Amino acid sequence: MSIAIVTGSAGLVGSEAVRFLSQQGLDVVGIDNDMRRAFFGPEASTAWNRRQLETSIPNYRHCAIDIRDRDSVRALFAEHGSAIALVVHAAAQPSHDWAAQDPHTDFSVNATGTLVLLDAAHHFCPEATFIFTSSNKVYGDNPNRLPLVERETRWEVDPNHPYSRHGIDEHMAIDGCKHSLFGVSKAAADLLVQEYGRYFGMNTAVFRGGCLTGGAHSGTELHGFLSYLMRCVVEQRPYRVFGYQGKQVRDNIHATDLVNMFWHFHQNPRPGEIYNAGGSRHSHCSMREAIALCEKIAGRRLQWEYVDQERSGDHIWYVSDVGKFRAHYPQWSYTYDLEAIVAEIYDQWRLRTRIAA
Repeated sequence: MSIAIVTGSAGLVGSEAVRFLSQQGLDVVGIDNDMRRAFFGPEASTAWNRRQLETSIPNYRHCAIDIRDRDSVRALFAEHGSAIALVVHAAAQPSHDWAAQDPHTDFSVNATGTLVLLDAAHHFCPEATFIFTSSNKVYGDNPNRLPLVERETRWEVDPNHPYSRHGIDEHMAIDGCKHSLFGVSKAAADLLVQEYGRYFGMNTAVFRGGCLTGGAHSGTELHGFLSYLMRCVVEQRPYRVFGYQGKQVRDNIHATDLVNMFWHFHQNPRPGEIYNAGGSRHSHCSMREAIALCEKIAGRRLQWEYVDQERSGDHIWYVSDVGKFRAHYPQWSYTYDLEAIVAEIYDQWRLRTRIAA
C-alpha cells in the first residue's frame, strides 16, 4: 500500500492531512515531537491531538522524530523507500515574534529541517509528491506598500489597484523588505522546495498560506489568531490587539480546504510550483470584525485591550489571490466560509475546555 509521510502530524494542518489521507486509502506515517509545547508552553501542546489520531486512525503510525535529526529522518525514509507516494511537510516554528527570541532554533527547524526532508525524499522516494506549507510572510512587509484606505472597521486596498478585487498574487516580490526572522527562515525553505522541483525534477509544491485555521488548532497568543481569540472568549481571558487600530485584515482558510488543495496537486503535480493559499475574498476579516464575530457566536463579550505598537514586519492587509491554483485545478473549491470556521473553533474549544476541567 502507498504511504504518506506527514510532518507536524499532531498540529493543525498535519492532523487534517493525516485524517484526509487515511480516508484516501494511504497508510500514514506522522512525524511530530511536540515542539509546539517547547515553543509556546504546555497549553499549546499538541499531545491531545496525537492521542486522538493514534486511537481513531488504524492506518496511522506516529514517530516522535525531530525533523532536524538527519540520521533518524533518513532511516525512516529508507525504511519505506519507493512506497512513499506523498510527503506533506507541515512542521514548523510558526511565530514571527518567537523567532526573534531564538533565531538559531527558528532557522534550524524551518530551513534546515526542510532541507533534511527534501534530501531524504530525493534519495529514497524521488518520484513522490513533496508539498511544503509555506507562509505569506515570505513576502515580508511588501503588502504594506500597497495603497491602503482606512474604513470604519478595517483597512482596504484602494479599489483602483489590481489587488483590490482578488487579493495578492504570486508575482509580489519577496525581497527588498522587512520579513521578520521567521519570514526569512520560511523563505529559505520555500526556495529550497522550489529548487528541488526545478533542479532535480521532483514533484514539489509550495503553498504560501494566509491564516491557516480550524478546530484542531492549539491556538496561543504568539500563533493561531482565530483559535486563540475564540479561546479567550470561551475562557474569559483578556486579549491584546497589537497596532493598526485593530483594523488589520487577514484571510482565513480552514485546514480541510488547504489539505484538499494538496490532494488536487498530488493527483496532477507540476514540479516546483508556487501557490498562494488562503481564504481569499471568500473568507477574510479584520481583527475588529473577528472579535465581533467570535462574540456573536459565543454569546459573550471579550475583554480586550489595544496596544499601540504593531508587531514588527506584520501585515496591515493581506488577502490571498488563489486564482492561479483555481486555474490549474478548477475542480477545487472552498467548503468553509469564515462563519463556519469560527463556529467550529467555538465548538472545539468548548469541548476541550470541558475535557480539561
